[in-house]
Amino acid sequence: MLHPAMTPPLLTPDCPGVGGRMKVQPDDFIVEEIPAYKACGEGDFLYLWIEKRGVGAEFMLRHIARCLGLGFDAVGTAGLKDRHAVTRQWVSLPAEIEAKIGRIDTDGIRVLNVTRHTNKLKPGHLRGNRFTIRIREADRTHADAVPTIVARIREKGLPNFYGPQRFGHDGETAERGFAMLNGERVNAGPFQRKLYLSAAQSLLFNECLSRRLTDGLLHTVLQGDVMMKWPFGGMFNAEDVPTEQARFDKREIVTGGPMFGKKTFASKDVVAAREANVLTDNGLTPDHFDRPGKLLLGTRRHNLIYLDELTATWDDDGLNLDFILPSGSYATILLREIMKTDVAISDEAAETE
Repeated sequence: MLHPAMTPPLLTPDCPGVGGRMKVQPDDFIVEEIPAYKACGEGDFLYLWIEKRGVGAEFMLRHIARCLGLGFDAVGTAGLKDRHAVTRQWVSLPAEIEAKIGRIDTDGIRVLNVTRHTNKLKPGHLRGNRFTIRIREADRTHADAVPTIVARIREKGLPNFYGPQRFGHDGETAERGFAMLNGERVNAGPFQRKLYLSAAQSLLFNECLSRRLTDGLLHTVLQGDVMMKWPFGGMFNAEDVPTEQARFDKREIVTGGPMFGKKTFASKDVVAAREANVLTDNGLTPDHFDRPGKLLLGTRRHNLIYLDELTATWDDDGLNLDFILPSGSYATILLREIMKTDVAISDEAAETE
């Protein structure tokens, strides 16, 4: 299933890309977690600031559990981090194993710092990730285009599309999700079933956002839009469009695209019609989202994210990018704008929803 929304339109199609190669060496891709809160320094849980190099997320967690004599579920994290990278993140553990922490270090895993907090880390306890990425063999004949791309993204924001890794190889994960929505039985456990449905949900979000970008409405508030406070906060419908457009232009709020489900915050008027058209064109109705029950409750997702700290610099080894993404956003979407090539990063660190 190669759905068009798996490769959404670009914000900067008029600017040539630099191509190039990523992850030639582990240090070419560095991800550092930005926690949702700081550890308070006391409590029943140890918080370990861990660096891993060339090590998969599941391998690291199983290594920690095994060498400390813990069950796998006792190890808490806010998000998963890519294997082919240098990554730094917090891991929580029961405080009673403190004397055994020295067993964790290996050639690819190091404990950099230890503190305490009152609760276990769970998925989503994350504000975002800082990325430092080197693109080797970048085309320097297109170097003049890079400042233009960076400036546009910093000024206009980046469309918050899901990256291709969300949908599985050739869209296989999303295809199974669509099959489930259409009532087909899928032989899988609850985790996999939720993953399939989430992939289908994400693809529909991408299509709604793609149409908005293609129609020139990415930065336009429409009657009935669901507005979301930026960078986080509540949702409401746009009724006084000029007032909400002014707040949008000040980056106080952004439009929210649908993650379809039985409890999705409803849009109204013209936006509701646009979203209904996306469902119809994919052979779906709102009733299809009642079938999965609690596996697919629905929500809204920012259509735009702002990357105020995005920088791009050249050195002898290539083009270096430094930026912060909020939790749940994809580095692949930014890299497509810079490189103008399809980018796939397995186990993307920024996918933490």
